[in-house]
Amino acid sequence: MAYDRDLNFIYRNPTRLIYGENSINEVGLEADALKCSRAFLVTDKGIVNAGLTERVEKALGRKLVGTFDGCIQDSDLRIINDAAEIARGKGADILVSVGGGSVIDTTKGIAIVLKEGGKIEDYKGQQCLTRPQTPHIVIPTTAGTGSEVTYFAVIKDQVNHQKHPYCDDNIIPNVGILDPTMTAGLPPMLTATTGMDAFSHALEAIHATPCSPVADGMALHAIRLIMEYLPLCVENGKDLFARGQQLMASTIAGIAFTNAQVGLVHAIAHTLGGLFQVPHGLANSLMLPHVVRYNMDTCADKYVMIAQAMNIYAKGMSDEEASEAVAEAITALTTRMGVPQRLRDVGVPEDGLVQLAEGTLSDGAIVYNPKPVFEAEEVLGIIKQAW
Repeated sequence: MAYDRDLNFIYRNPTRLIYGENSINEVGLEADALKCSRAFLVTDKGIVNAGLTERVEKALGRKLVGTFDGCIQDSDLRIINDAAEIARGKGADILVSVGGGSVIDTTKGIAIVLKEGGKIEDYKGQQCLTRPQTPHIVIPTTAGTGSEVTYFAVIKDQVNHQKHPYCDDNIIPNVGILDPTMTAGLPPMLTATTGMDAFSHALEAIHATPCSPVADGMALHAIRLIMEYLPLCVENGKDLFARGQQLMASTIAGIAFTNAQVGLVHAIAHTLGGLFQVPHGLANSLMLPHVVRYNMDTCADKYVMIAQAMNIYAKGMSDEEASEAVAEAITALTTRMGVPQRLRDVGVPEDGLVQLAEGTLSDGAIVYNPKPVFEAEEVLGIIKQAW
């Protein structure tokens, strides 16, 4: 495809990445490189029970001053404020997050409060911070969010059932340690849905309005990797090569969308998580094919590139045929992996669809969708197809 002659973009990727089996053994050295000596580990009880934090604690040795394992699905304002106070009491000068997107986003919030004081609610919005936050090393245990390289954190207000975005260059983690052995125990369904989160990041980065050739190149390669290796990870979680390829795809997609943004898929998914507790990766997976069909009359040329990356493009296809093929191939991929296909199957009530559509309009991701969305009725039509 051709880009506009007046194309302008900014590309950023400040996170240092360390990849390889057992690369978590480098965490202490990475803390040293950041001139830090008092590490506070943030995780959840599932990760602790799986024995994964023991490996990190051993690698940190005497640098470890405390562990917080109270993270929950969909990061929470109160938890961030409480954990920051504990970390401050321990004299922590660096945070190490071990977990999936909720753990990483929680830690990004802790990094803010630990540096700036007050409560995390004080810093909601975009680019509100004026200096780098508490140093942060990420060790992902899922391969989907890409949060180790993004300037986003999505924090849930559990009282009002809303998800709030925190978007700031100053919360991009300093280091991401990509160790496929840390994802080997992830159950098949979580592997599939977190993997589809990465797929949605890549696809939406390509069709989002602030897209760029650099982000497109990364996103397309992420799609190639996901198509080949995500099903293998689901079928055999002990395949460390496949796990590693998916982990890299997740990070690459994260770099792509933190530069190019996302769109309507994520706007709906954020609202689904806030209102009905649908896990984020699953919500994205459910909405992807329907949003592709909604957008295809605006950005079918983008979907031709995606069809090629998915290895489903046939010579002579029209742009519209390629777009439909992308939607169908997404459904085929998620069906193969056993992922639910309808909103009704994951507990979304029919009488909640209007509220879901109206809530989606206020999510910031919607402004980057390639096809402008102005009315809740438009969103409702898409949601009904998914229901």
